[in-house]
Amino acid sequence: MGEQVPKQRILVVDDEPSIVDSVATVLRYEGFEVEQAESGRAGLAKAQEGGFDLVVLDVMLPDLDGFEVTRRLRADGIATPVLFLTAKGEPEDMVEGLGVGGDDYVAKPFSLAVVVARVRAILRRSKPEHADTRLRFADLEMDEESHEVWRGGVAVPLTATEFNVLRLFLLNPRRVLSKDQIIDHVWHYDFGGNQNIVETYVGYLRRKLDALGPPLIHTIRLVGYVLREPDASGG
Repeated sequence: MGEQVPKQRILVVDDEPSIVDSVATVLRYEGFEVEQAESGRAGLAKAQEGGFDLVVLDVMLPDLDGFEVTRRLRADGIATPVLFLTAKGEPEDMVEGLGVGGDDYVAKPFSLAVVVARVRAILRRSKPEHADTRLRFADLEMDEESHEVWRGGVAVPLTATEFNVLRLFLLNPRRVLSKDQIIDHVWHYDFGGNQNIVETYVGYLRRKLDALGPPLIHTIRLVGYVLREPDASGG
């Protein structure tokens, strides 16, 4: 596989534990170093310490809202990019958020895959030297920018969901991923559907990829799935 993007530090600030945990967990799976805070003042204090490449910041915090946190950071001369998480979807709210120095926003409820995409887009804009958009494993290659996938040089057409499932595997080669982990990344952070949806999409991917070479996605019974070399033993 090609070289991984250098590990970057992200601060996630949200007063809802389920959201901050879900976002932090999926970002760690994406290869980022993540710190968490569950209040505006705690998030502001951490961000003021510096060293973060991005802050993922809830707007509706009870003690110090996300807009005010961003205002104070900018007043202190801290230019760390900010991605707002907001339940306030009105255009004027978003104009205010961008006006105080925010870089982008995601409206709740959101897909974790969308959050990851926005995070990567902001980081590419702020640090274009990190913009290697190719992921590789064995004879698989994925271009994150163009949403294209090849196996052995042959293009593999994928739906958006298939692409996101495969991308998770490519970012976590040889690591067993449970169905819950895959759901948390690809579908809604509070997705209430059946886990069979994971089996369905893994099946779609296998049919398309296995038509071009030996199996790469393997089932680990009672645990989950793993992307590994076709000559690996067991499983």
